Amino acid sequence: MTQYNKAAAARHDIHVYEHLTPDVVLDALASVGLLGDGRLMALSSYENRVYQVHLESPVGSAELAGDIVVVKFYRPDRWSDAQILEEHGFAAELMAAEIPVVGALELNGTTLNHFKGFSFSVSPSRGGRRPELDNLDVLEWIGRFLARIHTVGAARPFVHRPALNLQTFGHASRDVLLAGGYLPLDMESRWHQAFDEAMTVAQGVFDSVPHARQLRLHGDCHPGNILWTPEGLPLAGPHFVDLDDARSGPAVQDLWMLLSGDRPQQLRQLGALVDGYDEFGEFDRRELALIEPLRTLRLVHYSAWLAQRWHDPIFPINFPWFGSSDYWKGQVDMLIEQTEAMQAAPLVA
Repeated sequence: MTQYNKAAAARHDIHVYEHLTPDVVLDALASVGLLGDGRLMALSSYENRVYQVHLESPVGSAELAGDIVVVKFYRPDRWSDAQILEEHGFAAELMAAEIPVVGALELNGTTLNHFKGFSFSVSPSRGGRRPELDNLDVLEWIGRFLARIHTVGAARPFVHRPALNLQTFGHASRDVLLAGGYLPLDMESRWHQAFDEAMTVAQGVFDSVPHARQLRLHGDCHPGNILWTPEGLPLAGPHFVDLDDARSGPAVQDLWMLLSGDRPQQLRQLGALVDGYDEFGEFDRRELALIEPLRTLRLVHYSAWLAQRWHDPIFPINFPWFGSSDYWKGQVDMLIEQTEAMQAAPLVA
């Protein structure tokens, strides 16, 4: 058992989310005038706790009567109220620009409410499926909306939400992992060396694109955060959900997570995304060099994310391999691969 596993095993305190019972969820909704009929389903989310709730006749919100809503209880101490409200404000700007983003409802005069120590928001429920990213027409459609999202995102900066860069996703993540003793002794020096080499190369690539625009982004635009409605149905096309990771950064951050497969496949996918993007904006192709550095930062940040949430009981259950020597050997191998990828010719579009 690794050092951090021993520490976790010795903890007997109750995680805050264990107090979030179905009754608390329904009482929180009632506090903002929404009456649940008792049907409640937990949705997939590790970061926050998210529930789909069927409503009766809500007080003061007749337009929601009989509807289904999604209520999100934010992980305590992750974002400040100001940072959450800034995310909600960004979503509201996007919706005002007729971009299909699912944002929080204003209830009791605000989109962010509090109940028994929890911060929560309520959104309309939107159905849909994952987009078919092997369909180039689908990618073009998504690319058009990403350009429109970035046009709104470029209008003004975030004030409270952080940027995505080498410090916030790279060095800060390293500090979390090393300070907390999350790496086994047999892998710590190897991981640290691989990390340092990767960050040196990543810094060089970022320095080679010095004038990349920093704008407000979705920030976590992977296929699971895009709900697709087929053509011929109401509200056809993509709906972008979960701006919880909205940050400032380069536009390409919202494109690269939609790429998959080998290099020829990624080139085709990227070409379709950029073709759609260029219909409503001008994509700076110099940013394509940042794809592999951004992928590397996400790799490191993911390990730190797991470490910082390990006291949440849902994490040891779902990620039992985290912290093992095999896990960290895999991370070292991936950092070495990413260091090579960052030095190779970037994708083109």
